Amino acid sequence: MEHHESFFADPRSYVALAFVIFFVIFGKKIWSALTAILDKRAETIRAELGEAERLRSEAEAMLKDAEARRTAALAEAEALIAGARREADRLASHALAEAEHAVQRRERMAMDRISAAEKAAVDDVRFAAAEVAAAAARNVIIESLSADASSAIIDKAISQLPAAMATKAA
Repeated sequence: MEHHESFFADPRSYVALAFVIFFVIFGKKIWSALTAILDKRAETIRAELGEAERLRSEAEAMLKDAEARRTAALAEAEALIAGARREADRLASHALAEAEHAVQRRERMAMDRISAAEKAAVDDVRFAAAEVAAAAARNVIIESLSADASSAIIDKAISQLPAAMATKAA
């Protein structure tokens, strides 16, 4: 035979009834608190995601800015290098022109010195030739000229002396 106890005789029934009454009385408050906690957590996550998105867009903007500055710096560096190369080429060509002018100047100076030396040598030869000719003429005159002819030549030279002095003074 089966013996059925009444519903209220079993202590498990009271626990189940208390559980149901607890949830009927406090269920809405507990549910509201749980949904509020979960909503707050969801809002915090949304705010963190928004902040992360903002930080990501800032980082991308900073990256683009850094790349633009890098590109500008590279372009400026290339321009500086090109300018330096042009300046170096200009200075090299200027130095080459200066060296060529210096060589031409020295060549002209050497040619002038050679011309002066040639002129001095020609003058020395002429002077020596004039001395030899004068000595030869003196010897010829001494040997071939008589004392009367010599006096006549001296008198003629003395008479022409005032005219020669007048032309020299003018």
